[in-house]
Amino acid sequence: MQNIKGTMYHIDGDVYEGEWLNDKANGIGKFIHKGLIYEGQWKNDKQNGHGKESLEDGSYYIGYFVNGKKEGKGKYVWANGSSYEGDFKDNAFNGKGKYVWENKGEYIGDWVNNKMEGKGIFSWPDGRRFEGKYINDKKEGYGEYYWTDGRVFRGMWKNGLQNGEGEIYEPKKNKIKKGIWENGKRIQWIN
Repeated sequence: MQNIKGTMYHIDGDVYEGEWLNDKANGIGKFIHKGLIYEGQWKNDKQNGHGKESLEDGSYYIGYFVNGKKEGKGKYVWANGSSYEGDFKDNAFNGKGKYVWENKGEYIGDWVNNKMEGKGIFSWPDGRRFEGKYINDKKEGYGEYYWTDGRVFRGMWKNGLQNGEGEIYEPKKNKIKKGIWENGKRIQWIN
């Protein structure tokens, strides 16, 4: 059977214009639903394949869909200029990706269900950066924090804060100081 082209006006105001097969959206089509516009590939009335989803506020997603959900490689851009580019699964950031915030801070690394989870690098606009592990959007386990003046903290993190043994390298003094941190505060030097 061959696809046919046509337009369907739903009673609630939704509009689908595009290709049909067996009374279902199949092929290339455009769907308008209360401020959301999807243009792209369809299979059995669901977004399937490559497409672009645009919202009234200027936000948009360009990428792949499987059974109506964002899945595979894609890019989401918010109206404020923030963006995520990388892997999607089940409509969420899952896999490798890069998120850039409105203030130009960025995270490149692993994601699970829209949260930084696994190894990654977080960079601030002023040049500071953290390289290490994240769990549930927070620094966790071993990580390295770099200041713009060259100082580096290498050590353990818990719940987003320095916690446990670590060391600070001070390049101007060419010195490494070891210590113990608890909840982000150094409680003692150990050398």
